[in-house]
Order: sequence, then C-alpha cells, then structure tokens
Amino acid sequence: MNKEEIKTVLEILKKNYPDAKSELSFKNPFELLIATIMAAQSTDRQVNIITKKLFELYPSPEDMVKLSEEELGKLIKSSGFYRNKSKNILKACEILLKEHQGEVPKTREELVKLPGVGRKTANVVISNVFGQDAIAVDTHVFRVTNRIGIVKAKTVEATEEELMKKIPKDLWSEAHHWFILHGRRVCKARKPLCEICELRQYCIYNRKLRNES
Repeated sequence: MNKEEIKTVLEILKKNYPDAKSELSFKNPFELLIATIMAAQSTDRQVNIITKKLFELYPSPEDMVKLSEEELGKLIKSSGFYRNKSKNILKACEILLKEHQGEVPKTREELVKLPGVGRKTANVVISNVFGQDAIAVDTHVFRVTNRIGIVKAKTVEATEEELMKKIPKDLWSEAHHWFILHGRRVCKARKPLCEICELRQYCIYNRKLRNES
C-alpha cells in the first residue's frame, strides 16, 4: 500500500470512528495499568465488569498490595489466567510503592520493567493517560494492518516499527483505536465483513479474494 492509499485509509477510518478511544473503564493511570494487565486473553467488557468492583474496594497500590495472590485471584478469576495476573499485579503494586512513590511511571522504559507489562501495555498507558504518541499493537491492530496491506510483518514488534514509519506520529494514538474498532466491528478474525467494508478497494486481502473468485 502506497503513501496516498494509506492516507486515504486513515481518513476513512477517522470518518467511521470519530470518537474512538479505549473501551477499558478507568479514572486514573493506576486503574488503566491494572485493567490493561488484566485484559490479556480477555475482553474489555469482561475486564470492566471486574474492575468496577475491584477499584471501589482497592483503588490504589497501597490498598491492592494488602491482598494475597489467592484473594486477588478470586476477584479477577473471570478474566482468565488469573493466577499469573494476580501475581504480576501484586508485584507491580509493590514496585510502584517502593520505586515510584505509588505513582505509575510516565515512560515506556520504566513501565516495561513492571511485571505483566509488555510494550503493548506500556503504549496503551502512555498514550491514553499521559498523552504521548504511541501505537499499541494488539491482535486487532496486527491483523487489520497486515491484512489490508499497510504493513507486511510477521511479529507484533515488526508491525509496530513499520506503522511508526508509515503513519504520521501525531496520528499514532488515534490510528491505534481506529484499527481496533475496525477489527472488532468489520475486519473480524474468522469472517471479515468485506462486503460492507469501506476499505475494500484498497485492501490487499480483498483484492486476493476477488482474484480468486
């Protein structure tokens, strides 16, 4: 996909998803950090159900760290992989208290040092609560951008690197949300809704389908 096609695709996505934003519910950096850790292998909807009660009871690292892994695990069980998540969340809370005065660090470099926080999670946090330009590549972003042909990459890391080169920096954060919503609503994993997709004339995947038919 050339520069002009990418520009057009982004304009279409912006038109279709003008109010795109994170679908995780949060009030502050700590809540988004914990919710994003919990969202791995889960859905935003399910995480929001869990965190609504969790953050009412344990709104800060100081409160949450008082829980045992078993106690926290029971509260977040329905998010999946809850044992590992509870372990990481509690360790992350300890580090926040010991090394960051209970505050969530504002840099990607510091965030990825926290248990359960990879580059994607760090990018979600710095983008959504600290206003930094970042592209968080989740399964939707990876699938959509490779499928339509903005990038051609085999890994999440390579996808992020290519997107950073091909998309203007001031659009990174917005584009991330556009790709996610498009992946959830139209360019679905198992059965993409190509017939209603406004990107189909630019999409490499759709071109292949037309050529095969």
